[in-house]
Amino acid sequence: MSKTILVTGASRGIGRAVALLAGARGWSVGVNYAGNREAAEKTVADVVAAGGKAVAIAGDVSREANVIAMFDAVTAAFGPLDGVVANAGIVGDKQALVDMDASRLERMFAVNTLGAFLTAREAARRMARSRGGKGGSLVLVSSIAARIGSPFEYVDYAASKAAVDTLALGLSKELGPEGVRVNSLRPGLTDTDIHASGGQPDRAHRLGVTTPFGRPGKPEEIAEAILWLLSDAASYTSGAIIDISGGR
Repeated sequence: MSKTILVTGASRGIGRAVALLAGARGWSVGVNYAGNREAAEKTVADVVAAGGKAVAIAGDVSREANVIAMFDAVTAAFGPLDGVVANAGIVGDKQALVDMDASRLERMFAVNTLGAFLTAREAARRMARSRGGKGGSLVLVSSIAARIGSPFEYVDYAASKAAVDTLALGLSKELGPEGVRVNSLRPGLTDTDIHASGGQPDRAHRLGVTTPFGRPGKPEEIAEAILWLLSDAASYTSGAIIDISGGR
């Protein structure tokens, strides 16, 4: 069954992998991006080549007006939403909390936590049956860091993702009667360029050898789990926090 979804942070990494896998299923995808339009347009082209439909939508998830506009854009292009993936996120340089300044903390929580809440709120407003929606699935992309804590690297990132887990638990209970499933998916070490943005381009491979599988995960492996949560096959799954971490 064809679906219409919105994926935040879909120009790279896990978000891009989700968009491509959705395209291979013939779905329509809103490809949100913050700044790299070229990468987003490449994702759009690849989704179309895979058999789906797609549109690139600029927007900073930490800004309410941007979030509302991106939802408007995807529904204008493809109609009512069936699913949303709140994937957009950032990480900072390797630091202990004692060395972090307030501007770093504010930006981290603005994007990773406030951004997830704003995205989830708009998803609720658009998909809840009492609001005229048809139900659906919201997948919040958290991180195994929420369980591990990421000491001496980025406890701020870990904490921002722990809040996402709690959001999934509470919102699943609010939206269950509305026909909307809400789940949190926690990737482990995954081979994406988010590590480079935090100043550690080799991090996934350097630490991946310490996992039971002896390697980092691939974005496509995370995307498979997200697509399952979006699909009708996961019709009785809500309020779950699922680790995809190679046993770490």
